[in-house]
Amino acid sequence: MYDVAARAGVSHQTVSRVVNGFDSIRPATRDRVLAAIAELGYRRNVAARTLATSRTRAIGVLAPAVTDYGPTSTVQGIEVAARAAGYHSLVTTAADDRDSIVSGLGFLLDQAIEALVVIAPQQRVLEALRELDIRVPIATLQAVELGTGTVVSVDQAAGAGLVMDHLLGLGHRDIQHLAGPIEFLEAAARRSAYERALVSAGTPVPEILVGDWTAESGYRAASLLDPSATAVFSANDQMALGLVHGLVALGRQVPRDVSVVGFDDVPEARFYLPALTTVRQDFGQIGRVAVESLIRQIEGEAAEHIPPLEARLVVRESTAPPAR
Repeated sequence: MYDVAARAGVSHQTVSRVVNGFDSIRPATRDRVLAAIAELGYRRNVAARTLATSRTRAIGVLAPAVTDYGPTSTVQGIEVAARAAGYHSLVTTAADDRDSIVSGLGFLLDQAIEALVVIAPQQRVLEALRELDIRVPIATLQAVELGTGTVVSVDQAAGAGLVMDHLLGLGHRDIQHLAGPIEFLEAAARRSAYERALVSAGTPVPEILVGDWTAESGYRAASLLDPSATAVFSANDQMALGLVHGLVALGRQVPRDVSVVGFDDVPEARFYLPALTTVRQDFGQIGRVAVESLIRQIEGEAAEHIPPLEARLVVRESTAPPAR
């Protein structure tokens, strides 16, 4: 900063005011300072600025070590919202074991972050959170109602209920569920809502198939499907994709023989063959709502209860009334 000041013929305080966007600088002076900054390649020392202001304007993000659509889209939503508010996100990932989760959280807290976002799809992530003394505002995402701090999630039960209302409304009664791994909180919520809907309709609950979120596990599930099933509610779109492929390989057509519904509405879902009926979750909205709430807490407001965000059924070509 002193080198820039000397090159521009101003004080270092003037350089600081230009860098920090003060309006009380004459245009000619500002231009000289900016020219010196460009010529010298000056960049602010973030560590020094943090010491001077006691602010990092950083929001830590712990995300699962996966490339799935939901978590990556949520991280992007966090990043966009943080930038818009004058903050930046510091992201690290963790595997699904306790040591990795605790290590990732420790790393973020060591960076003097001002708030923390944890994408917590599994119970073990929440358990690791409770072991640490976290003294910054915190938001847990995708943790249904079990999260720590400010909880931001889509209403999984309502979304699954929309699926079942749709299938039952078409006349299906033999509806099988391809569930996600039971340790995932969202998978458990969707599975419970599916079972409740069948019980309320007076329909027996068939054997539940369990996949691992991948298209491959959906493909394998096709050969395990109950022959009497006329519809399948898949807990995510990738498994639904594999399931449709597996059914076609077995000589069955979708939706003529079996209707298939997914969950998430990945960008490719409308290009599946047939285009997939699914439930849309706005992962970007999850990230934005979390960041906006955390920034209010940083500025002194109390933590707030955020009602579950709305899920929306998107009806496409993979569902139809059962063949008579």
